[in-house]
Amino acid sequence: MSLGEFFTRSERADVSLGVVGSDTPEQLQDLLARIFDRQSVEVKKSVTVSEAESPTTDRVYLLDDGEILAESPLEDVANSILLVNSDLYTTGARSLEEVDLPDVIAALDETHFRLRGYPESNKEKLLLITISRYIEQTALEHGTGRHRASFQYLSRIDDERGTREVYERLGDSDVDTHIYGIPDWTPPPEYGLTIHGGWGQEFRDSWFVVYVPDTPSKPHTALLAIEDEPNTWDAFWTYDPDTVREINRYIEREL
Repeated sequence: MSLGEFFTRSERADVSLGVVGSDTPEQLQDLLARIFDRQSVEVKKSVTVSEAESPTTDRVYLLDDGEILAESPLEDVANSILLVNSDLYTTGARSLEEVDLPDVIAALDETHFRLRGYPESNKEKLLLITISRYIEQTALEHGTGRHRASFQYLSRIDDERGTREVYERLGDSDVDTHIYGIPDWTPPPEYGLTIHGGWGQEFRDSWFVVYVPDTPSKPHTALLAIEDEPNTWDAFWTYDPDTVREINRYIEREL
């Protein structure tokens, strides 16, 4: 068993994103297409919706063979993904309370991605950062439960002001927070974090953020990404409680 085996358990059939509006800026359509250019998610520049669903403002739709799975205002997608970069999160310029994950992005769960970091791409990896912040936000909002996150190198927490602030808050809360990575830095005891350091492959290559609530009926969520080439990750996220709990158990047992 390995973290990589979770990728074989489920994968959504190909879906598409489409923008509908009377005067959609071409720049935003191009940015959306660029993020998903190498993915199984097709971006269509021209889609139609029924008259009853016809929007009064530009909107992005997630479609599965013509069926609408989710929709969001294009402005929300632009402000969360298209017109920002990772510095907004790593520096703390965007607080955890300001993280707003559009429905069309959230609904891409179970979709497998292969994403590159900068300089190969200045947008693809942002999907993983945004989902990570969303899961951290969820953990803090619930205030209890168990949260596990890997950083490849623990020093990343200290190097990124925004990340450090998030994990200081998680450690100060009643969320049982565990961090994983190569132990090139040790958080001070007052952070209240449980540290798991190691040099094995899954410490070096994995990027996961997993939240398991105390109450089974509350939302479960997990992001799992594996860097199998330099600066390139295979990734997916899931809200399936059974899968999230199984990932959590694997990490607890093996790392």
